[in-house]
Amino acid sequence: MTLIRYNNRFPAFFDDFLTKDVEKWFDGNNGFNTSLPAVNVKESEEGYEVEVAAPGMSKEDFKVEVEHDVLTISSEKEQKNEEKEEGKYTKREFSYQSFQRSFRLPEGQVDGDKIKARYENGILHLSLPKREEVKPKPARLIKVA
Repeated sequence: MTLIRYNNRFPAFFDDFLTKDVEKWFDGNNGFNTSLPAVNVKESEEGYEVEVAAPGMSKEDFKVEVEHDVLTISSEKEQKNEEKEEGKYTKREFSYQSFQRSFRLPEGQVDGDKIKARYENGILHLSLPKREEVKPKPARLIKVA
């Protein structure tokens, strides 16, 4: 049996669903496409810098935690838009965004009490300083006696 697409009968959504690859609709995250923010991580002698691309958020939307050398960055944001006319809904839209990213930190290297975070221009910036005892020490000249 052959399926024949009849354009005048189905809305565009069904046309797309029937003609596009199933893999494009699903990505393995519980069956539905979800979006995780891109993350940049940079190491220096002083510590680690983490940047999380999250435009449209506010600093209150983020939760940043460190527990047992695991850094977890999460966010939940709900938006509602309602238009009423004489007590009845004429238009009601809502959206919900959430994500969680976790990273294992090098064991015992990050000073968890000194981690700082700031949100600026759609980017969450995290500064994770290294503990003093793991920072590289400059070469020391030893006098020969």
